[in-house]
Amino acid sequence: MLAQEKLDHLLDRFAEIEARMSSNPDPTTYVRLSRDYAELEPVVGMIRELRQVEGDLAGAEELLADPGIDKEMHELAEAEREELVERVEVLTQDLQVALLPKDAADAGSAILEVRAGTGGDEAALFAGDLFRMYQRYAETRGWKVEVLSASEGEVGGYKEAIASVEGNGVFARLKFESGVHRVQRVPVTESGGRIHTSAATVAVLPEAQEVDIHIRSEDIRIDTMRASGAGGQHVNTTDSAVRITHLPSGIVVTSAEKSQHQNRAKAMTVLRARLLDREREKAASERSEARRGQVGSGDRSERIRTYNFPQGRVTDHRIDLTLYKLDQVISGEALDEVIDPLITEHQAQLLAADAAELQ
Repeated sequence: MLAQEKLDHLLDRFAEIEARMSSNPDPTTYVRLSRDYAELEPVVGMIRELRQVEGDLAGAEELLADPGIDKEMHELAEAEREELVERVEVLTQDLQVALLPKDAADAGSAILEVRAGTGGDEAALFAGDLFRMYQRYAETRGWKVEVLSASEGEVGGYKEAIASVEGNGVFARLKFESGVHRVQRVPVTESGGRIHTSAATVAVLPEAQEVDIHIRSEDIRIDTMRASGAGGQHVNTTDSAVRITHLPSGIVVTSAEKSQHQNRAKAMTVLRARLLDREREKAASERSEARRGQVGSGDRSERIRTYNFPQGRVTDHRIDLTLYKLDQVISGEALDEVIDPLITEHQAQLLAADAAELQ
């Protein structure tokens, strides 16, 4: 059930924000109020619609309780009441989901890390497939992908690839991709036609800003080194590659593009994201198990999904979801058909935990 006092408070808060925005506040305050307004506006719209429908329902029930109405009017009122009851249920459910605790990182961008796991060259090829899947998926959503660092495999693919994915709601949709992805297929290097199993690890980290994570200069060591090239005229002969070591945590980040300045900026971006991720994981482990959404636990050691090429099958083991459209998923075209059920399951877990706390 929705607490009416909470809904009243949200309506009052929204009215207060509107009033303050119209009173010509300073630019900084206006930006903050605009952000709060944008967050509350859809929720307030649902509250107002729910109360309107509840009022119509009360009117229909009052009419039905009138012993003086004729049969035809009674039938019309009964049909309207059934429609309104259904509408109230839908709006109440939507509003409950909208009022669930928000992950502060959901609305922002993310750092995507894909690494080859067990399986040698085939694992690197699979890591490349996964990385391209996310790149194409990002394109369909209008997100910007910037490769921060990449280490190619011997026969193709990636031993490791790290990218920044920028856009609205990136982390909210990609965070459930963290974990071990397993592939079953006949490798291109296999002459006997045998099916091999290999794996790649995906980590999705919220992109941290300097205001989120402050890194003291005395806590890091920055080393420059010669970036390796492909040979010939493309070899980078300057000491442009950057390796940053965060001394308190032991985290090491490298970037080896042509510009030392860009390398330092990219490495710091990844370092901030990894430090923020550590803080989030520590906070999650300290919360009660009832409040942790296991679908989105982000455990990098957990096998979350299998891509079976001979059967054209993708199975997400966390929610027992199987789709026989592997080609569409691995191309990024049908990835939403996996992500949407994961988000729905996560919301259901939050609602169940919320209901348990109210009992």
